[in-house]
Amino acid sequence: MATTFLPPDGWLLFASRVVRLFSYGFLSIILALHLAAVGMTDRQIGFLLTLTLIGDAALSLVVTQIADRVGRRQMLIASAGLMVFAGGVFATTNQAWLLILAAFIGTLSPTGHEAGPFLPLEQAGLAQLIPGTQRTRVFAWYNLVGSFAAALGAWSGGMVVTTLQRTGLTALSSYHIMFATYAGFGLMMGVVFSFLSSRIEVEHPEVQGPSRFFGLHRSWAIVRNLSILFAFDSFAGALVLQSLLAYWFHSRFGADPATLGQLFFGANILAGCSALVAARVAARIGLINTMAFTHLPANVFLLLTPLMPTFPLAAAMVLLRYSTAQMDVPTRQAYLMAVVAPDERSAAAGVTTLTRTMASAFGPLVTGALFSASLMSLPFFLAGGIKIIYDLALLWNFRHIKPPEEM
Repeated sequence: MATTFLPPDGWLLFASRVVRLFSYGFLSIILALHLAAVGMTDRQIGFLLTLTLIGDAALSLVVTQIADRVGRRQMLIASAGLMVFAGGVFATTNQAWLLILAAFIGTLSPTGHEAGPFLPLEQAGLAQLIPGTQRTRVFAWYNLVGSFAAALGAWSGGMVVTTLQRTGLTALSSYHIMFATYAGFGLMMGVVFSFLSSRIEVEHPEVQGPSRFFGLHRSWAIVRNLSILFAFDSFAGALVLQSLLAYWFHSRFGADPATLGQLFFGANILAGCSALVAARVAARIGLINTMAFTHLPANVFLLLTPLMPTFPLAAAMVLLRYSTAQMDVPTRQAYLMAVVAPDERSAAAGVTTLTRTMASAFGPLVTGALFSASLMSLPFFLAGGIKIIYDLALLWNFRHIKPPEEM
């Protein structure tokens, strides 16, 4: 990635993503295990994870609607503060109602990937800092470093918690140390954001008509249609999000945190590398085609995962899935930023993030109920089927709507 296309503010945004995704991966292995350790049932775990995602969605909506008036930098710093809050509460109490409150108000990531308002604000900032012809390439690197950070975080988290327990600490004590560390990462992010300049702020907002819906004007129709489709994809993904997938491996095969950390380290490394491939593929066949055609094989591997009789075979399906499942992420981000007006980018990213997060909020609830009913394979089949429908619908509805650089 040539430094020509990434000014100092861009490097700071990349740094914040590294710290954030590392911290999300760091907790993803033990989040559901921690909730089980404090006495929550499978249904209650699913409920808390659902509230976490709903809280993230509500926060994203509020922040992205006011960010261009109050300032993206200020909103990013405030959001980092909510990471500190969530980590601090989880590190100091086992009271279920306090954990639920902190999960709803604060920022946690049950998925091991993006959560809260950071992503839409950073997307809008990056899109403003770089030329349109380099947008997909920069977003590919943005996702690559994020995936690598999440992978390293998952591996580190699994190793750290296993090491702590081997020294004689109880499971709960080791989990509390993990959450305290997470709060420290939130504080580090706040420091990084404090160095951002005014270049990431919107310059001259355009008003296209008398009213704006969630900050959108001329791009409302396309953002609405994309959001509907993204919601289906996100709900399906949340049925098998990383925390629940780790819990499934632990329940079915007895995999320990260190083994799970190694598995998701490899999975996220593959996902990150695939982002660079996605940029090259998109340059040849277009963003929408790349989003659909790279996603379909991943869904087949997802459907095959619960059919595998051993841990190595099931793990292989996860690795194969991650090798293509995330190729639509940088292309989706680049496509959205390209087809909306510059002063709509924060709002458009916020609306799509809201719908994705709200839809995903119901996934853990469904999976928790299915796990409680001993239907532990069904979430995989539901997720794979819904995602295949999403891919085909996206291709059908948006194949003729091209971003300016593909015209």
